[in-house]
Amino acid sequence: MSTMGSTGSPLNDPAVARRAHRMMLAVLAVIGVLLVVRSYIGTTVGTGEAARNTHGFGMVYVERAEQGFVSERVTETGKDGVAVEVTKWKPVTPGQTPEISWTNWNETTGDAWATASMKDAAQSSIEVSWSRTVGVWAAALLTLCVFSFLWRDNPAYKLAESVVIGVSAGYWMVVALWDTMVPKLVGALAPAWTKANLMPSFDAVGVDWWALVPLGLGLLLLCRLSARASWLGVFPLAFIVGTFAGLKFVQYVEADLVAQVATMFDPLLVVKHQAALGADAATVAASPIDWAGSVGGSLAAILILVGVLSVLAYFFFSAEHKGALGRTAKVGVWYLMITFGASFGFTVMGRIALLAARFEFVFDDWLWLIDPAGKH
Repeated sequence: MSTMGSTGSPLNDPAVARRAHRMMLAVLAVIGVLLVVRSYIGTTVGTGEAARNTHGFGMVYVERAEQGFVSERVTETGKDGVAVEVTKWKPVTPGQTPEISWTNWNETTGDAWATASMKDAAQSSIEVSWSRTVGVWAAALLTLCVFSFLWRDNPAYKLAESVVIGVSAGYWMVVALWDTMVPKLVGALAPAWTKANLMPSFDAVGVDWWALVPLGLGLLLLCRLSARASWLGVFPLAFIVGTFAGLKFVQYVEADLVAQVATMFDPLLVVKHQAALGADAATVAASPIDWAGSVGGSLAAILILVGVLSVLAYFFFSAEHKGALGRTAKVGVWYLMITFGASFGFTVMGRIALLAARFEFVFDDWLWLIDPAGKH
């Protein structure tokens, strides 16, 4: 008798699902034990006499850096050509008393912490940043939660997915607020109040009543949240989609279509110029044509011409692909397959690079098992 469920998947069988769950718990328990052992053994940071053993990993060391500035009045020429006095801030020099100051904590290496601790065990200029350390651990644990999807969909993966989506939404909402709404909407309608209360660096030039138009469209867009007034949100939505489509169409035509058509007008035989290459006259005379040069070389120009014509022949369906047209269309198929393969390979390599970066983060920044940059 088959042990598979009604849908044909072994994981739908309760017994198989329980075994898989126990296996996952066992793997997590092994990982937890290894982390505890790794923390107990510790890691040596620093070299020589400054070597120190820390019972932990994934820690971030920071160094104190005091910042101070003083103001000065300078004369500058305004937009209307009139000289005006403005206040400039510059870093303090030795012996000056800063008017404003604060403390920066710059990330440093474990070697620097070990060296400073050797000189003074009670030093506080370099110390562990617990807030950044918690951030490293949170990022590492969320990375493992995402990797757990390789086993199957589980609550840990769903938690990581929700955190990423929620943090991304909140981050971009704040960016949109301070980069778009405050300077371009509030600043346009109330420039003096914006400069005094929200954005001191805002350049207040006067009230722009045209900002009421996007304000009205934005309020209408919020009507989509109401079932009875949702029809009012169609108008700003149509405006956004139409404007975005028009702008992207122009960008596509200029960046892709026109650029590709322009390459068809490149000369097929690119002649070397002695002045441009700085070569001897004999060298240029022996091979005056740039067959395999860089961009704009003769070989590249001929390949582009053959590729465009053969691909156009492949998509010419008004005639049967036989004879010369059929052979040309086959060349076009090769061009298309090479192009699609290169695009797919580029996409895969991009994902591989992201995966390698996460592995490097886990083994370097978190577990301290590797140290290619000498940070530990």
